[in-house]
Amino acid sequence: MAQRLLSPSNRSSARLAFLLTVSLSCTYLCYSILFCRSTVMTRRAYEGKKCQQNQNAAGKKLLGRADVCASLEVRTAAEERGSGGQRGDAASSGSLWVDTKLRNTSVAQKYGNKKLPNALIVGVKKGGTRAVLEFIRIHPDVRALGTEPHFFDRNYDRGLDWYRGLMPRTLDSQITLEKTPSYFVTREAPRRIASMSQETKLIVVVRNPVTRAISDYTQTLSKKPDIPTFEDLAFKNRSLGLVDSVLERHPDRNMHFVSGERLITDPAGEMGRVQDFLGLKRIISEKHFYFNRTKGFPCLKKPESSSQPRCLGKSKGRTHVQIEREVIEQLREFYRPFNIKFYETVGQDFKWD
Repeated sequence: MAQRLLSPSNRSSARLAFLLTVSLSCTYLCYSILFCRSTVMTRRAYEGKKCQQNQNAAGKKLLGRADVCASLEVRTAAEERGSGGQRGDAASSGSLWVDTKLRNTSVAQKYGNKKLPNALIVGVKKGGTRAVLEFIRIHPDVRALGTEPHFFDRNYDRGLDWYRGLMPRTLDSQITLEKTPSYFVTREAPRRIASMSQETKLIVVVRNPVTRAISDYTQTLSKKPDIPTFEDLAFKNRSLGLVDSVLERHPDRNMHFVSGERLITDPAGEMGRVQDFLGLKRIISEKHFYFNRTKGFPCLKKPESSSQPRCLGKSKGRTHVQIEREVIEQLREFYRPFNIKFYETVGQDFKWD
């Protein structure tokens, strides 16, 4: 109706005015976006410059700036990932997890501090301690020492400063962790660990003693073919009674027992409980594992940044020597009362019988 009342020249003028209004609005919007982005980038560059200037500073000022700089890098990385879009599939999730782990490691190495470990992985030989270490260290909030320091059994006289110096750098939000299985069978270790801190968490990896004994013998035989037969060695038990010593020194809330059997059959479930115990978000899940039928053991799936999956070494998953069933039954009978006592002590039935 309004268009019919306007002359052709007036309608042309109205269209032109409308187009000019839209053009000006778009121009204003573009300039506003560019101005805001420039402001953010300028502040980011200013913060980054201050971080670089303060890296060589000393004292509390440096420690304060470290947290700010670390959070700046993590935030920048998150925004960079977000700007690339979200695919929402498993590959995208895996890539994001790997990128976060690498970024956290890089930031920790640059701004982190060396701290005494928050948690220790201990346990019986050939029980699965190496697997627990390799599985938990893929968590972005965990930094672990790759080698076994043997501080509480062999190197205690070197002192805590030496021990701290071995640890990887970590941020305040990350957990420092190391693995030395033999702490579990060292009589002095529980007292020494408690002396460092009674809040240190112990991840204790245990396994059916019969299976563990055969596995241990298989590994030893591969290195020393002239050792006595399994039957001659099988009934020597050197670790009885040490579990009580460990429990006396540490509160129950700071001890978690990992089943070596469930670590093979359900690695995601077992590592989920480990993450809960350490107070970590459950990031390690089924999508990170696949079962290697050749080794008879779970392996970590190949991250996008690698051409190979991550499996444990050749000594892990080795085919066991053949032992007569009668000997195995004798071992089961021998260990049964000790197993029952162990179940009662830790409040968990591992179903080894």
